[in-house]
Amino acid sequence: MSNLEEARDAIDKIDREMASLFEKRMKSVSKIADYKQEHGMPVLDKAREAVVFEKNSSLIKDELIASYYIKFLKNMLSLSKQYQSARMKGVRVAFCGIEGAFAEIAAKRIFPEGLLMSCHDFKSAYEAVESGDCDLCVLPIENSYAGEVGQVIDLMFSGNLYVNGVYELPIKQSLIGVPGTKPGDIKKVISHPQALSQCGEYILRHGYETEAASNTAIAAKTVADIGDKTIAAIASSDTAALYELEIIDHDINESATNCTRFAVFSRAEKTEVDNENKFIMLFTVNDTVGALAKIVNIICAHGFNMRVLRSRPVKDVPWQYYFYVEAEGNHTSEEGVRMMNELSVCCAKLKVAGHYSQSISLGK
Repeated sequence: MSNLEEARDAIDKIDREMASLFEKRMKSVSKIADYKQEHGMPVLDKAREAVVFEKNSSLIKDELIASYYIKFLKNMLSLSKQYQSARMKGVRVAFCGIEGAFAEIAAKRIFPEGLLMSCHDFKSAYEAVESGDCDLCVLPIENSYAGEVGQVIDLMFSGNLYVNGVYELPIKQSLIGVPGTKPGDIKKVISHPQALSQCGEYILRHGYETEAASNTAIAAKTVADIGDKTIAAIASSDTAALYELEIIDHDINESATNCTRFAVFSRAEKTEVDNENKFIMLFTVNDTVGALAKIVNIICAHGFNMRVLRSRPVKDVPWQYYFYVEAEGNHTSEEGVRMMNELSVCCAKLKVAGHYSQSISLGK
């Protein structure tokens, strides 16, 4: 047998082994896709890809072959993502608003393979997941300019879903109206209260009246349906195109760094946790002097850095409040478990509403 035939026979044997290993790998990938769908995680995981490249690229000692192996890895990861997308196609994702709402834009970017389901309010979207009508929901929890979204925080406190991811969507508001509208024609602007707040100085400068809508996309649709040049909406430029409106002025929000944090909620809690983790905790304190200070001291004593601490009124119980905390660290570690045990003694109610590795930007 010639050297050429021997080499080809060896390659045929290796190819058979690789085919078997490829099938095994893709079956493991399918399990990952199932886990991601259940826990509200997107297909793309840049942090995991970086780990795979770093760990596997060092396995090849020949520098020339290593450069080709990197290409092989990239192709393999690309195929894995395509397979995961196919497995997750049709995952039902609830959001608040109609087509063109910022929540829909966020949901599309997080789950491009998902089947998006419009709900008329935050509670309906949340309950659609609790009931099993949807697999996940994407809801805003905070805007960098207007602050927390209290209704969603309240759902975290009273509901049963878990936050398994947090994403940041840059918000750029535009003044939009029916074709041919001039700035001087406008008397009234319609938008979501937070959008009106974000553009408050602009509205004041122009002397516009305001009218609240349940979200920016509904405001745009209302303007399109009315067809009156004296009425404009504040919404995204994407929404203008969707409802065949014209952009009269763009980037009218006061803060150039305006963004909204969206959380992905699911029925199952994500199990993977690391020391770079951030977790969301909600609690009520016993009605004693210094109770809140004691809670804060316990969290700090165990080495957990609080990034956020807010209070919210407890619904249906006048003058009672609960607290919302976002903290850094692994709450399932030995130190975290000790902290939670100490907190449970001091808190009338204590729950971890979920955890995530980092806030991921959805900007383009």
